[in-house]
Amino acid sequence: MKITFLGHSAFRLETGVSVLLVDPFLTGNPAATISSDEASIGCTHVLLTHGHDDHVGDALDILNKTGALLVANFELCSWLHAQGAQNYSPGNHGGRLRFDDFDVNFTHAWHSSGSSRSSGQIYLGNPAGFIIEPRKETGKTLYIAGDTGIFGDMRLIHELYKPDYGILPIGDRFTMGAEQAAYACRNFFNFKMVIPCHFGSFKGFVDSDASAFLRAMGPDAGKVRVLSAGETVYV
Repeated sequence: MKITFLGHSAFRLETGVSVLLVDPFLTGNPAATISSDEASIGCTHVLLTHGHDDHVGDALDILNKTGALLVANFELCSWLHAQGAQNYSPGNHGGRLRFDDFDVNFTHAWHSSGSSRSSGQIYLGNPAGFIIEPRKETGKTLYIAGDTGIFGDMRLIHELYKPDYGILPIGDRFTMGAEQAAYACRNFFNFKMVIPCHFGSFKGFVDSDASAFLRAMGPDAGKVRVLSAGETVYV
């Protein structure tokens, strides 16, 4: 699997012939280094963890331009369908969606979800994380936590799916900060590599870089891969 960080919490995943964009917030993202059009070349699926504007981002435009399949909770799929998205496949916590090159499992995330793009705030269902299980490559499993605080059932996510790699938020204020994220990595998971995200993109994050997370990881700091926007790793 090829993982490219696009800035903030946006990622491009490539596995087999599938190209997944996760939370494709590019326009207006101060951390992004490429445009929505560049990021979405060949896109086959758009995965949204929840409905906040810094995660939905350019999803609707990408869906309409590429014909990609939207994967999100029922409320978010319905909301974007009402705005013109035609190709979507909803799921919810505990559910699994099967595609040619990978499976997506919906996991819990402890957060909120809604959009202020329409008049007033609109509720957009439960936020989620994703377990991505490629089928035709290494078989290594990726956990995308989404925006979340720490919760004890992360241990169950590990027991059920045994993810090899993790993408976790570390910025504090709106999600886990360095200490909570490191505690989750050290005590709930056994990642070969963890990629931090959702930090330093905007003013107001408690942690503007990954240094506190690296310190909190202690002897496991070598498992952390801090990516710059546009940087790619292969797993």
